[in-house]
Amino acid sequence: MPYIFLAIAIICEVIGSSMLKMSSGFTKWWPSLIVFIGYGTAFYLLSLSLKSIPLSVAYAIWSGVGTALTALIGIYFWKEAFTLQTFLGLTAIIAGVVLLNYPVKN
Repeated sequence: MPYIFLAIAIICEVIGSSMLKMSSGFTKWWPSLIVFIGYGTAFYLLSLSLKSIPLSVAYAIWSGVGTALTALIGIYFWKEAFTLQTFLGLTAIIAGVVLLNYPVKN
């Protein structure tokens, strides 16, 4: 269940981040409201996931996957450039999340 909370938290955070652009600096009411609801829900669900998932792992997944998905939304919906630098950055984020979740033998 904690990873389901984390997955939904990531989705809510990505929605909130995406609506930041649409809010035009919080001058548009509906996108601004969605930003607050998205982030509020994301942090609440992240806090629930932290009951069972270590902070370093949960936050790395939450921020890394959220950043990668937000970048992909920017590329797809806002027609932002997809460059070699973008590709390498997204690859590094994904590699970091994988490494943090890889079990270490002591």
